[in-house]
Amino acid sequence: MRRIINMLFHRVVLTGLAILIQVIILLLMIVRFQRYFVLFYLICVLISLLVVIHIVSDTSNPSYKITWIILIMLFPILGGIVYLMFGSYKLSKRSKKKLMTIYNKTNIPALKDNELLEKLEKIDKSAFLQANYICNSTNLTIYQNTYTEYLEIGEVYFSKLLEELSKAKKYIFMEYFIIEQGVMLNKILDVLESKVKEGLDVRIMYDDLGCIMKIPANYKKVLEKKGIKVCVFNPFIPFLKPQMNNRDHRKIVIIDGHTAFTGGINLADEYINEKNLYGHWKDNGIMVKGSAVFSFSLMFLSVWDYYNNDNTNYYKYKKDAVLDKKYEASGYVVPFLDSPIDNENIGENIYLNMINSARDYIYITTPYLIIDNEMITALTLAAKNGVDVRVVTPYVSDGKIVDEVTKSYYKQLFESGVKIYEYTPGFIHMKTFLADDKIAVVGTVNMDYRSLYLHFECGVWLYKTNSIKDIKNDFGEIFRVSKNITLNDINTVRALKRLKRAILRIVAPLM
Repeated sequence: MRRIINMLFHRVVLTGLAILIQVIILLLMIVRFQRYFVLFYLICVLISLLVVIHIVSDTSNPSYKITWIILIMLFPILGGIVYLMFGSYKLSKRSKKKLMTIYNKTNIPALKDNELLEKLEKIDKSAFLQANYICNSTNLTIYQNTYTEYLEIGEVYFSKLLEELSKAKKYIFMEYFIIEQGVMLNKILDVLESKVKEGLDVRIMYDDLGCIMKIPANYKKVLEKKGIKVCVFNPFIPFLKPQMNNRDHRKIVIIDGHTAFTGGINLADEYINEKNLYGHWKDNGIMVKGSAVFSFSLMFLSVWDYYNNDNTNYYKYKKDAVLDKKYEASGYVVPFLDSPIDNENIGENIYLNMINSARDYIYITTPYLIIDNEMITALTLAAKNGVDVRVVTPYVSDGKIVDEVTKSYYKQLFESGVKIYEYTPGFIHMKTFLADDKIAVVGTVNMDYRSLYLHFECGVWLYKTNSIKDIKNDFGEIFRVSKNITLNDINTVRALKRLKRAILRIVAPLM
């Protein structure tokens, strides 16, 4: 009985009921105006017409615009009104203004390293242009004096993370999309509790919607009782508003300002294969030590300040970003962030720059292949130019609809010469690009509309670092165990399924 009561009063159930009530109220309002149907219809059509004009003139992605125009044309009475309620994928003006104020604090001239950029320009013009774009678009900078270690699977990431957390002396900052009670989180919390008792500044930030099915509603208080400072990103409120789409999809750990972790791995047991959801879970991460860690500190602290109304002196954390002499640095490192506070799709542009600049090969792993026309053009053109373009997707997906949309792109890409692989052991969650044995990206940015346009994301751009070779070796192993999709695989798909995929493609930007 208690279990049933807990289920009925679960946050998800209550949220669903609240949203359902709002939908019912909206429908009742429409019914109420039926007696004035002609007038009501004309007003709605006029609103829809004005909305379409706005959409056409907007600077958003064309695929996103086309989807909304089609929906408004199909449903002229409600289409325009629904767009006004949900169509904006950007933050509210108030939130954007506040975030921009905080982000601008990171634009400190003294933190920029134009000399390193000039040095890279002399070595490799193409790499310089990519790095320069990231620096100009993010208010972050390029670094040397940084050691990077590629962590090719969740189990290795977890082991290394525990090792480094145990060494912490001053502070630990953690930011994740998902945290879930289990082996992984519990072991980490054991370390964090011990560090709190030692007097360290321990902070955790997690996304509310990402964790809504993973942890109890009062979990913030549970962590705070352990002495951990907690920030819940964009608390989910059961009201119909577009800002609920803006989630914190980043995964960042910062230890004493000199060590950082990022990648695709959340704090949940499936990421270390303690829980089997979709076969073998393949994910990765990267450990960064030295100067570049300061950029991750800026990322974390700027969002922390936004929610806690703090006024942190960011510059004081720069002195902590030092490289232990026992670690050997190589190459250039540029951490980056992406967010919906501006009209710059940084994550996608970084990927496009890599694809367009590749000369020999470009290898890609992504759990979701839901891409716009710009990305399709870049991939197909590179393949037609003779570049070895390979894309790895999951053999076992974590969502049927997403899987169908992903597969809907196979034929077009294949016919242009793009090689497609499916990771047969299970589900691959990596978001990793590698080009020409010299440039790589490891981070949190999926190749779907949510990651590219709606979410707060991060990653690290690498040029000729010591980790590049390990990333390539991992790709080699992935290709070895993956299925190379053939023309027969594509052509044997039934007509009804092809139609289903085509329809899903239309609404993909809203997924």
